[in-house]
Amino acid sequence: MTPTEHLLAFAAARHVLPEAVRADTLRLLADTLAVGAAGSTAPGMDGVLAVARSWGKGSDARLIARDERLPAMGAAYVNCFAIHALEWDAVHEGAVVHAMSAVVPAVMAAADRKGGADPEAVLAAIAVGVDVAAGLGVAAETALTFFRPATAGIYGAALAVARIAGLPEGRFADVLGMAHAHAAGTMQAHSEGSIALPLQFANAARGAIHAADLVRHGLTAAHDVIEGPFGHLRLFDRGSLETYTRTLGQRWLISQVSTKPYPSGRASHAVLGTLQPFAGQEVARVEAHVPPLIRHLVGRPHDPAMTPAYARLCLPFLAALMLRDGEIDPRRFAPETFADPQIAALAARFALHDDGNADPNALSPQRLVIVLADGSRVECAVPATLGAPDAPLSAAQAEAKRVLCRRLAFADPDPRLLADPLSFITDPA
Repeated sequence: MTPTEHLLAFAAARHVLPEAVRADTLRLLADTLAVGAAGSTAPGMDGVLAVARSWGKGSDARLIARDERLPAMGAAYVNCFAIHALEWDAVHEGAVVHAMSAVVPAVMAAADRKGGADPEAVLAAIAVGVDVAAGLGVAAETALTFFRPATAGIYGAALAVARIAGLPEGRFADVLGMAHAHAAGTMQAHSEGSIALPLQFANAARGAIHAADLVRHGLTAAHDVIEGPFGHLRLFDRGSLETYTRTLGQRWLISQVSTKPYPSGRASHAVLGTLQPFAGQEVARVEAHVPPLIRHLVGRPHDPAMTPAYARLCLPFLAALMLRDGEIDPRRFAPETFADPQIAALAARFALHDDGNADPNALSPQRLVIVLADGSRVECAVPATLGAPDAPLSAAQAEAKRVLCRRLAFADPDPRLLADPLSFITDPA
């Protein structure tokens, strides 16, 4: 059996999730739906909705925190944009893949279109989809050039949809191939801090529905799309699929996914979590010694004229906001905050230094040196970022995140969204 065949057999197999994996899947589903509610009012949402509505009328699937339904592809597109738009969505750090963000809205749209789905089947589909998406990131050996959360996420989302749609195992290779035909997205949007970044992700969720639908209606696709000469691990990333598949089924990657305490790029969180206790204190200088990927992802300069999309990926600004406010509230991502002289002064006291880590995909460990106004120095090693499996959010921190997500939602959400997320996603009534 080739590594691709192994992946496909795993994706199509009947799975009963181990109790701990099921609990992790349910916890991450709740987190993903909550950030989707918060993102329902994100900048750009009006335009995203207008475009999705223009694709055709229909009421197949619900929108998160909005009293509106769209055809399945449009709903998956809008909901995925909402989930990623505030940069608050869960991420597999080793893979550098937001593995829940395309899978959940695609599964939700597929389940809604059927009139509902079995809860255990939905949880298994999400866990399988996340495993495939994160697994392709784990298999990568090169630095990001394409936007891996989208280019890897579409495969996991499409195979998860195939499970919900009840496609036979023999068609999963075509679903994988059709997902490859729809995969797209580069890191240029990230480099420029552009709102095109969550739109690339939204396109992956929409493409997953489209890919499975084409196969459901009898179309076929290329099959050697991961390891082939023009496959995923030749074009989007370089690496060996066997790195992932050799332990497939022995562990579930969804249990390695981190939740985000702050609505900003994950690469900023080790610094922000370390600085939070220093909020309100007189800080003269902050030096962060970080892997090269951190500098690439969030090492952009503060700009008083920046956009919210840029600001979420600007660590000097985020550090300044944390030192001033003691929190990162997306409602502060506004022109008056960006141009605030106090924020600019605090941002100027922050410096990033490359720690020489040879792993192009490493987000940790990190080390901070904080110099206070009286000249005293505090050195902090950060082996695991807050929200990682080794440093989980406390119950109070998780609840605070849910409360803020609800406040940011466009409309008062279905109470099941936060209180009973499994019922919400499986029963559209």
